[in-house]
This record gives sequence, structure tokens and C-alpha cells, in this order.
Amino acid sequence: MKTELLLALEQLEKEKGLELTMLFDVIEDAVVKAYKNNFGATHNVEVELNRNTGEINVYSVRIVADEVIDEITQISVEEAKLIDPDFENGDIVREKVAPKDFGRIAAQSAKQVVVQKIREAERGVIYDEYSSRESEIVNGVIHRVSKGIVYISLGRTEAIMQPNEQIPHEEYIQGERIKTVITEVKNSTKGPQILVSRTHPGLVKRLFELEVPEIYDGEVEIKSISREPGSRTKIAVYSSNPDLDPVGACVGQKGHRVQNIVEELQGEKIDVIEWNENPAILISNALSPSKVMRVEVDEDDNSALVVVPDYQLSLAIGKEGQNARLAAKLTGWKIDIKNETQYKAYLKEIGEYEEVYGDEE
Repeated sequence: MKTELLLALEQLEKEKGLELTMLFDVIEDAVVKAYKNNFGATHNVEVELNRNTGEINVYSVRIVADEVIDEITQISVEEAKLIDPDFENGDIVREKVAPKDFGRIAAQSAKQVVVQKIREAERGVIYDEYSSRESEIVNGVIHRVSKGIVYISLGRTEAIMQPNEQIPHEEYIQGERIKTVITEVKNSTKGPQILVSRTHPGLVKRLFELEVPEIYDGEVEIKSISREPGSRTKIAVYSSNPDLDPVGACVGQKGHRVQNIVEELQGEKIDVIEWNENPAILISNALSPSKVMRVEVDEDDNSALVVVPDYQLSLAIGKEGQNARLAAKLTGWKIDIKNETQYKAYLKEIGEYEEVYGDEE
């Protein structure tokens, strides 16, 4: 008949994916340690956990000797022959021992080992699950906020959002649901540590994948993202299908799709622009919503001179230079913006005015 221990171990094997053989081995080791801790470290003992019944037996192991020097590890020939007449000098005698209260001690040790193995197994499962989900969005509930760090419950485990991964001025209230992107999963001595972010550009990318079926299906490709969290994001999209408008697909009817993402990001502005292999066209698109008159690209210096109407200069540069900064980051080009008046003066200075504008003044 199976003991409660064996039945419990078999259940653990099914539910937690723990190997039964491994559990038997670690429990036997734990019981040996428990015996030595309670009845003397010098004792030479072996433990057997019956694989069929779950019964635990402890054996004292002594060597038969003509002259006994250590009674704990040796047994005389005469005493050995009382156990079995066939014993000779050098043979090993295994005797079953059952000290008082050792059954309880063994059971406690076995329980502690099993509990530890369950913890280790669960940590391993959680690590494997979330390490394969780096860069993915996770939905969680804010569990607590302590010293600026937000702890988010993901069900069986908890994620950590450090202050530098939090959107400026965004409130994090206990009990509220929140979407974050997994940036890193570490395996520490205390278990897996899941680090998440609300500021990472990958969050915007994943939100568009969730909101825009054409991106999820691969019909529209996100080429680049530049972001200043909590303020503004620029995203460049492309489709090889000439009949599909990638910007329109992302914006959605009446702006519904992009607006859902804006709301998720607490009002962060989002510019969706069309990617183009031609750097001049790409840079012009990236400076949206301003109008661009001219783009002169210097491939050797990876820079571009952009000309905008006089009244559009502040819009092209943006508040505190944000629009130009995001456009440069999105395209990977250094961008110098001039209004038309500045550009004409620059051309006259280098003697190329007539080449561009002819006789016009």
C-alpha cells in the first residue's frame, strides 16, 4: 500500500513537472542529513525510500573487523556472526535502525525538501515562461508602490518597474490594471526577476500590433520608432502592397485606432508617417506635421539640410526642438532646418542663389 508521501510525490510529478526519481534521491539525502544532525555526524548510515510503497528505512552501515577501533563504523566478527554466520572480516553489515522520534524527524525533513523543490520548480517554470516573452506586452495589476518602484502582479509572479521606466507624471495607483512591456528577465537566488517598462519604444510597437491587424498580419511593417515618453512619439510604417495605405491602416477610421493607443499612453501624441527608402522623402515625412519645401541630403556626412516656409519654422523645429529631434532619431540622419529666408541668404553667401532660384529676388 502506498504511503501518503508517495501519493503526494506522484501528484507533484503530474502537477509541477518534477521528476519522481529526482525527488526520491533528494529526500534520501535529506533524511541522511537529518539523522546525522540528530544522532551524531559520525554515524555511517544509508537511507532507502521504497519506490513502490514510499516507506523510508534507515540502515546503520558498519564494517566487520577483527579488531574494533571505532564502534560507530566497525563491528566485531563475533557480533557480526550473531547477525549472520556467513559474515567475515571486511564484510559490510547493514542493520535497520529506528531511533525514537526518527519517523517524525524524517517526515519533517522530507516535507522541507519537497517544499523547496516545489519552489525551485515553480521559479524555473516562471523564468522559462517569461524569459521567452521578453519584448512582449503583459497585462498586470499594480500591487504596490514603494520608494518610487512599482510592483505589478502578473498572477503567479510579480514584475518590477523602476522609476526610469515610468512615464513622467503618470500616476500609478494600487489595484489599477496596467500594460507594460517586458525588457529583461533575470534569474536571481530569490527567483526570477521580471523587469518591465512604460517608456520603452517597444511598448508603442506592441500596442500598434495589438490595435492594427495589418501590422499583426505582416501587411504593414513598423520600420522605426522614436519616442519621448509621455510627450510625443513618431512611428514610421511601410507596406509593400501598393493598394494598402500603411498610415491610414494605423490611424484607422476617424483616427480610432491611433486614438486608442494615445489613451493607453495617457495622452502621448503620436505621429504616424510613411517610410520611404529615399532619405529626402523620409526626412520630409518625418518632420510632419510641418510642410517641407526642400531637402538636400549629404550622404557622406549623413546629414540633411531642410527648407521650410518661414511661417512653418517653429512647427518644424517643435517645442524645445522636439519635432526635429524625434525626426532625426526616427530617420537616423542629422537634420539642419532653415526657413526660406534663411536658406536664400545662405545660398547668396555661398554663391549658389541663381543656381536654385534663377533671377528671382
